[in-house]
Amino acid sequence: MSYQREAELESNLVKQLESQGFNKVRINDEEELKNNFRNELYLHNKAKLNGDPFTDKEFERILRDVEGKSVFQSAKFLRDDKIILEREDGNKVYIELFDTQNWCKNRFQVTTQTTVVGRRVNRYDVTLLINGLPMVQIELKRRGLDFKEAFNQIKRYKKESINKGLYKYLQIFVVSNGVDTKYFANSDKDILFSHTFFWSDENNKRISNLKDFAETFLDKCFISKVIARYMITNETDKTLMVMRPYQIYAVEALVNRAFETSNNGYIWHTTGSGKTLTSFKASQILSGDSNIKKVFFLVDRKDLDSQTLSEFNKFEPDSVDITDKTSTLVNQIKDISKPLIVTTIQKMANAIKSEQYTKIMEEYKDDRVVFIIDECHRSQFGDMHKAINKHFNNAQYFGFTGTPRFFENRSQEGRVTADLFEKCLHTYLIKDAINDGNVLGFSVEYIRTFKGDFDENDDTKVAAIDTEEVIMSDERIDLVANHIIKNHHAKTRNKEYTAIFTVQSIPMLVKYYDKFKSLDHDLKIAGIFSYGANEESEGRDEHSRDSLERMISDYNEMFESNYSTDTFSGYFADVSKKVKSAKIDILLVVNMFLTGFDSKTLNTLYVDKNLKYHDLVQAYSRTNRVEKVTKPYGNIVCYRHLKKNTDDALKLFSQTETTDVVLMENYEYYLDRWHTELKKLRALVPTPNDVDSLQSEDDKKKFILVFRELSKILVKLETFVDFEFEKEELGISHQEYQDFKSKYFTIYEMVKKEQGDKVSVLLDIDFGIELMHSDKINVGYIMELIKDIDFSSEEKRDRDIKNILAKLDRADNMDLRLKVDLLKEFLERVVPTLNIDSDVDFEYSKFEAHRRVQEINYFAEEIGLSSDFISESVAEYEYCGIINREEISAEVKDKLKTKFIAGKRKVEAIEKFVYNHTAKYN
Repeated sequence: MSYQREAELESNLVKQLESQGFNKVRINDEEELKNNFRNELYLHNKAKLNGDPFTDKEFERILRDVEGKSVFQSAKFLRDDKIILEREDGNKVYIELFDTQNWCKNRFQVTTQTTVVGRRVNRYDVTLLINGLPMVQIELKRRGLDFKEAFNQIKRYKKESINKGLYKYLQIFVVSNGVDTKYFANSDKDILFSHTFFWSDENNKRISNLKDFAETFLDKCFISKVIARYMITNETDKTLMVMRPYQIYAVEALVNRAFETSNNGYIWHTTGSGKTLTSFKASQILSGDSNIKKVFFLVDRKDLDSQTLSEFNKFEPDSVDITDKTSTLVNQIKDISKPLIVTTIQKMANAIKSEQYTKIMEEYKDDRVVFIIDECHRSQFGDMHKAINKHFNNAQYFGFTGTPRFFENRSQEGRVTADLFEKCLHTYLIKDAINDGNVLGFSVEYIRTFKGDFDENDDTKVAAIDTEEVIMSDERIDLVANHIIKNHHAKTRNKEYTAIFTVQSIPMLVKYYDKFKSLDHDLKIAGIFSYGANEESEGRDEHSRDSLERMISDYNEMFESNYSTDTFSGYFADVSKKVKSAKIDILLVVNMFLTGFDSKTLNTLYVDKNLKYHDLVQAYSRTNRVEKVTKPYGNIVCYRHLKKNTDDALKLFSQTETTDVVLMENYEYYLDRWHTELKKLRALVPTPNDVDSLQSEDDKKKFILVFRELSKILVKLETFVDFEFEKEELGISHQEYQDFKSKYFTIYEMVKKEQGDKVSVLLDIDFGIELMHSDKINVGYIMELIKDIDFSSEEKRDRDIKNILAKLDRADNMDLRLKVDLLKEFLERVVPTLNIDSDVDFEYSKFEAHRRVQEINYFAEEIGLSSDFISESVAEYEYCGIINREEISAEVKDKLKTKFIAGKRKVEAIEKFVYNHTAKYN
């Protein structure tokens, strides 16, 4: 019955695609796929080929050029290269795989149920072909099933069969259960569910129904356009990216405005939604137009840190000039081969104002130029806009911001964003981003820090007591600092995540820093701020530079570094790096790091200052980058009366009268949900021991789903100050919960280890195992530490090795324990032979590969079978999770001639080795 429903979904989709201009074709296997590609490629290039089809030898040459590449290389080849084919008569012809300019002039086909044989036989539901190449793969699940199962199925197919031959040219995957539909880019790397996107219309209304999705996104001209224009080959990570719907609509609106008018405009996309990619793609398209002489992408100098550089260079290698020299910018302007220039607002203003560049800059005064300004709500651009506009007579301006200026939050000069940029071309608000799962919502807690008989919610009374004396009192500073220390582990999942603490002034920051230093805790706390060279210091015990020098000295001792206020930029960069890797637990700031700083490991913001409107949303948004299920929202802990300010700001930037979408529910709400899910769990399995009695896979699946949901709620409950794991409140003891978790792991391990040839209903279930782990020291963490080893001196290298070895000795992560001996050997034997120019990732991979071969050879010799057979058994299990017991038994019987009992033990030993070896090296 379920197959018929899925088949019906597939049949209806194919009929719809046919009506939209796709030609239905029957392709049973890979050989037929190649034959179809041969014919379609010929028809696409028919005019160039003078109507003469490819000969066998010519098509062989084409296949040699086309096949044998990675997904990333195939994507670049598809877009950038034409095949130079020497025909058998000696003539040379350029063969085009894909028309990236005239999207509708490509050839479109749809096929279903193609069988591909790899490590396992798979049949793909629906494949869309363009010019004979498979470019879009659609996997369907019947209505009522979690469509994430289709996503997990694609991940399995990628291991088993899909990443070979012409299937390397798959650009986009689509998963749907008819009701919910998402799309995502292909990759050589592991694909994350967080990189899957819903489609929507221009007003950000979700289009999730498969019929509507196919009508819009799978329109033949539009899907061709998406592949040609709105996918990015990320050079840094060597991966393929596809843009989200709001990014596509924003680029379309901006490009159309630039091509069709001389008017300005701005894009309002919420902080954390990927404005860098959107703005850079728009810049790239405009710079390719012959009517536009130059496109200048302007950023504020303080935002041009290592993060910004790496973001831009992903899309356009070496596109950013990091020097402060204005002469470099002027030389770029003179270079006709550089239509796109990424520079700072400050440098552009200097080039225009400086007399030494007047003559050169005059030459470009009347050229058609486009300025794209990042974070355009900043006052810096407003100040410099007049000078730039006065110089360039034919300039057009486009801004990007997550928090525009309106009348409520106008600048000191009274300006709003529309004064400079005229019209808002596209919006994607924080409520839209949260709804789509592209950023997280906020859980805001307001902590009362004043004692006394008054209502803290009474604004008049709060304003009256909100004085320097009370705010800076020793008693209050002590109260807040102790509250943070007491709750920080719960907020950050035992320091797996990190926090920023923003305060109102440098004196307050120094006071908090000294208080934290005097208290007993295990947190690594750092401070950073900018100081004035000639600041007023009357009434202070020390100049703020001296205070910062003390903090940097403590930092140097903590991390064995050597910074000072004289090397502040280096200190700033290192602090940024250590916050992103969660090596700093709390960073104390006044204004730094509250805008433009992206870190997925940052999940908590402590606030002891007054914030409002764009400053508040920008600061809160440091915590809301999507990471994994263990980070359900950004935690905001306010030690000020910011309830009204928070509501006003979120309403303004959500363009709504409610904060329900942006702010998460309170503790009582999640506690109620916990009891609801616990009731479902008890109804299915009253005790942990009852899990062992679950016979059918369907019942095991029910247990997995309900316990997973319970664990998700626990992650949220644990972040609240009120939370204690007590049986009286939760209805279950901590020990019983852990016992249920052990049963959960048992089923998970069983699915991993004992699949056999049967396709289990549990196979594509998302177990959400990361929910169950709370330890920070895992394999990924240790590998990051190894990559960060300081090779500048033997002493620093050995110090870093010693620190990592100590962490390995303390680690209790299950996966990490398997690798401990391997990692220790690498640290002790290989790392001392490396230097500052060594590629540590490559060296470790080489070391690990060598050890794998040694281990397999040793075991093969011990068991009495060939190392090739053991290696093949390992490879099969790695690719498709199958340990072929029958094949192993036959090999043991044939080669070792053992008796039944001895043979059985040999087979069990081989199975155990394959499983443990794979767990250790993957």
